[in-house]
Amino acid sequence: MPWPANISVQPGSIPITADFAISVSGAGAKDPRVTFAVDQIWPRLARQTGQFIRPHLLPTSEGATLTIVVEQRDHKPPQRLGDDERYSLEAADGRVRIAADYPLGALRGIETFLQAVQQNTNATGSTNAASPGFAISNLQIHDEPRFSWRGLSLDVSRHFIPAEEVKRTIDGLAAVKLNVLHWHLSDDQGFRVESKRYPRLQQYGSNGQYYTQAEIRDVIAYARDHGVRIVPEFDMPGHATSWMPAYPMLAARTGSFQIAPGFGILSDLMDPAKESTYRFLNNFVGEMAKLFPDEYFHIGGDEVAPRQWNENPRIQAFMKKHHITDAKALQVYFNQRLLKIVEKHGKRMEGWDEVLQPDLPKSVIIQSWRGQESLWQAAREGYKGILSAGYYLDLMRPASYHYEIDPLVLPPERKALLERQNKPIPAPLTPEEQKNILGGEAAMWEELADAENLDAKLWPRLAAIAERFWSPQSVTDLNSMYARLAPVNRWLEWLGLTQRSNLELMRQRLAGSMDYAVLDRFASILEPVKGYSRGAGRYQTNTPLNRLVDSIPPESNAARQFRDAVEAYLAQPAAQRNSDQLREHLTRWAEDAREVRPILQTNSLLTENLPAADAVAILCQTGTEALLSLDAATAGANPRDSAWKQRSTAAVQDASTRKGDLLIQIAPGIAKLVDAVTPAQ
Repeated sequence: MPWPANISVQPGSIPITADFAISVSGAGAKDPRVTFAVDQIWPRLARQTGQFIRPHLLPTSEGATLTIVVEQRDHKPPQRLGDDERYSLEAADGRVRIAADYPLGALRGIETFLQAVQQNTNATGSTNAASPGFAISNLQIHDEPRFSWRGLSLDVSRHFIPAEEVKRTIDGLAAVKLNVLHWHLSDDQGFRVESKRYPRLQQYGSNGQYYTQAEIRDVIAYARDHGVRIVPEFDMPGHATSWMPAYPMLAARTGSFQIAPGFGILSDLMDPAKESTYRFLNNFVGEMAKLFPDEYFHIGGDEVAPRQWNENPRIQAFMKKHHITDAKALQVYFNQRLLKIVEKHGKRMEGWDEVLQPDLPKSVIIQSWRGQESLWQAAREGYKGILSAGYYLDLMRPASYHYEIDPLVLPPERKALLERQNKPIPAPLTPEEQKNILGGEAAMWEELADAENLDAKLWPRLAAIAERFWSPQSVTDLNSMYARLAPVNRWLEWLGLTQRSNLELMRQRLAGSMDYAVLDRFASILEPVKGYSRGAGRYQTNTPLNRLVDSIPPESNAARQFRDAVEAYLAQPAAQRNSDQLREHLTRWAEDAREVRPILQTNSLLTENLPAADAVAILCQTGTEALLSLDAATAGANPRDSAWKQRSTAAVQDASTRKGDLLIQIAPGIAKLVDAVTPAQ
């Protein structure tokens, strides 16, 4: 994952042994990124296979297990949008060969090779005792990305993420062939970069949590070695509260300022009517442009609440003098001034949808958080753009939801809504207009995530999104995606990612001295509530994220598999159904709900989850009764009446509602079982 553009698997395999040797030829031999990636192959294979593999680099392909050939070196400063990432991989006759035109292709091919190394299995899928160990199957791959911009927007303002954790995220991005880290470095809650020109920014705007310029350079170099570009974002003119405690003259109002402890769209804005604002931004952007080498510079531009502009007599007088009709036009003026500054310092400007206004130069990249319609409008007008709508990981939606979102396809639910509203359905983009869609970025906003549980918010769902950006548009099978996502998730942890292990440690902490295994089993069918309903003003930047809802993944595999099993059971002819496995699950979960109660009652941070345990018990009982009824009906009996059906339906509906900040995700499957029961007349 991502699934290659073209792949053919043949009989046989190539074992990975202790004498695994590599040769590198062509331009790759002198490219520092390829050299770094090759150096990582041996320790990564050792971790994946559990065997000692001594680094062995050969001068020629003779005797090498893996040969890497790079035809050409980069003729422009790497890395840039549109760099060639094509590669081929062939495993046959006891040898593996990765070939690429340019170095980035070799990096992508190496990740595919490492994913393809698996434990030997026989035809039935069990361990092959005749040849124990690890191998790569004989195969041929010709691969290239569908989109050139494939990224993650990572917010480190609401909750600071230390540099080492950012590097770990870069490890994951590279592993699934994402190539952009969009680093959201300032917002109302914190300013996270050291400025030597304006040091008060970090002194008064960060609570002491910021990256030094040395750390920034180190992370950028680390990302470059992994084939990942870093695009910085400094949000303006809104989402800019953290600038103002240090430099209040930037603000559109007078008074005192402090970085925001809470979340939401705040009212503090930069003052676009002062020349001093642009002098400040010219100096600041100039400093940051030297620090961040990427050609793109993100200026935010979203969610500008214009009240302070509208209520400021001086700003209103400025607008009248310059024939600026309203706040939207004032933001256009600000953006045009800022664009000149960004371009003066050798960068191309990028911004969220709201920057798209008449007279905006076509050189600006549009990042859409509002959907395909906004993105397509920009493309039709000649702007390059990327999609983030549908890829917001902080909304806690399942991998399947994100996987079905495509930058070039209007989502079915959006199309249905437009039809209900009798609004026109936007026509698909023409092939020429499609060229303006560069790709997309997942977004991880950090209101309810921190360094401890960040990995679990990103992975493995981000791997599914990576496939959407890389693989052919025809690769859409959800069953295949989930079948591959599970081993990819385990594989990512060999990189040092902590999406499973950290959550387990958090649940151990919650259980205290009691048996955390019971809490684990209970939590396995729970998910956090979706969307932004959890926050509702109850959280600030210093609120601990140490509750059960913080220690579970966004998607419950156990609940999803149960729902699939229910659908498979109901799809069978009544005489062929076997409910044994479903009833075993329900019996076990009911026991878990009973056994977990002492832990929930004893530990103060868990007491709030007692209603969830009660609801699980009710759901399991109702589901068991429904299965007994369905089995009895098959045998010619029907023990349930309409009163039972009514009570059970109401019980399931109640258990399906949020319990605190949790959802019990076996409820949809049990609802289907209850619906399938036909009561006696």
